[in-house]
Formats: sequence, structure tokens, C-alpha cells
Amino acid sequence: MRVLVLEYVTAGGMRRETVPPSLAAEAALIRDAMLADLAALPSPPEILTTCDERLPLPGAIPVGLHASAWVLWRTLADEADLIWPVAPETGGILADLVRMLAATGKPVLASTPEAILIATSKLETARRLALAGVPHIPTYPLADAPEIPGARITKPDDGAGCDATFLWPAGVPAAPEATEGVVIQPYVAGEAASLSVLVVAGEARLLCVNRQHIAVRDGRLSLSGLTVGAQADDGRLAALARAVVAACPGLDGFIGIDIILTKAEPVVVEINPRLTTAYAGLRQALGLNPATLLPAFAAGTDEAPLRPATVELALA
Repeated sequence: MRVLVLEYVTAGGMRRETVPPSLAAEAALIRDAMLADLAALPSPPEILTTCDERLPLPGAIPVGLHASAWVLWRTLADEADLIWPVAPETGGILADLVRMLAATGKPVLASTPEAILIATSKLETARRLALAGVPHIPTYPLADAPEIPGARITKPDDGAGCDATFLWPAGVPAAPEATEGVVIQPYVAGEAASLSVLVVAGEARLLCVNRQHIAVRDGRLSLSGLTVGAQADDGRLAALARAVVAACPGLDGFIGIDIILTKAEPVVVEINPRLTTAYAGLRQALGLNPATLLPAFAAGTDEAPLRPATVELALA
């Protein structure tokens, strides 16, 4: 079997842009975990991949300044038996990439473009969750929002992670420099966490609960690290994961769900329709190779019992 592994940042998707060292390091952490898990399978597949020439990787095809990573990826997709992509959903990148790769007729380990676009939009995600009765943070267009008492959060509607995310204290007008495509939400007090979830044929399985270490500097939020497998679940979070997946048909494979653990109940912040940084700690946290949980790589292997452990991932 030949598997095309594409992690957008390290694979050359940003070759014509400046890649911040922190972003390159986080992207490499994800890619290296994917490659290590594939290499550890009972019958390891042949790997096809590319790399930004500034971020060399042994065995990868380098993408130069004047090359088109997308053209190269489309060519390699024809040579692969299976494709495993990871990319930011911002600007429709992930949806467009999955759509292009799926056009080859090869299996793509990813959510559908339609599900990705729903999860990409904070507004559409909130609308879907509201219709399904799933606890979530109310979200409004900044330009057409009701009066929100207390502290507020602004962020891009299609942002990924903590991209351009700001905290505005009570009484301080929410006035980010860029306002087009920006949403506003009430600040919800509680513990920031994420759910690592595996979706197979529409069925959600909670793999672990992760603590997010969120830093605030000059009002700007950033993710400084993760504790993968930070706490056990009493069943409520697994039920929440199932409800979220049911509200957004087409999610598939490894996904993440960002939540706030409030005193009353867990509240959904957003859906990440792709493998997230927490994947890098899954093997140690679960005590098994997470790639074997994907039907494409299971090959009849027996799953080891999941054994909870905690793994610290420093990102900044």
C-alpha cells in the first residue's frame, strides 16, 4: 500500500509565505506523529510525501519557491492507494484540498468538504448545534451582534486555533483591527479543554480529554500547550461528542472538539474537522497506536485496551 501523507504547512502549502517557527514546529509535531504511527503498523505502507524546501524531511519531495505544491500533490495522489491530509480549514484550504484529492477517486482519510465548511464557520457551527440542542457558546457577526454583557471574545469566523482571537473585558468596546468576517461571543468562564474523537461511519468515539493551556497577552489569546489525556470522562463528554457529530454529518476520521468545562456543563466552542495537535500525544496517552483505530489500517489487528495516561505537549 502507498499512502500519501500531507501536512499542509510542512508539505509546502506555505512555501511562498513566511512560516513562523512556532507554527513550523507544531506542524512538524503532527506530521512526525502521523509518519511514526504508520511506520509502526504491522505491515507499514510505503509513504509518499512532500516538504517545504526550507523544512527538509528525508525521503520527501521538496517544494521550491516557484513550484506548485497543489499540482505536485495532485500528481502524487494518482500514485497513492490512500491519502491522509491535514490542513487548516481557514480560507477553505482544507475543504478545497479534500475536494481535489477526492476527485482522484482514491480513498481520502478526511471529513467531507461539506462537513468541513460547516465546521469552518463559527456561525454555521453554532447554528447547527443550536438546532440540535447541543450546549454551545452563542456566536454573532461582530457587525450585527446584540448587546453582550460582561467580557467578550472576538475571532475570525473561519479562523483555526487561537488565530486573531481577542478577549475584551467588560466595559471595553470590542474593536479588533480587522472587522470583516469577525464574530463575537460572550466569554464563558471555565476550564479550556478539547476532545480527541474518532469518527467511523458517523459513529463518534471519544478517545481522550485534553486540557488546553491558554495564555492571554495584551488581550490576545494563544495556545501555549496541551495536556493530552488530562482527565477521565464520566460519560457526559462521550455523549457530547456523539451529539456534535450527529449535528454535523460528514465528519470522519480523527477530529477535535474544543469545549469549556463550566461548573454547570461542558459547552462546545468549536469543531476542528481534522486531526489536531493533540494527536501527537495520543499513542502515549492511549497506550496503543492510534492509526490502528482507522479502518484503513486496522487489518484485523486486535485493539489493546485504552489505558489513560497524561502527555504534556509544549507549543510556545
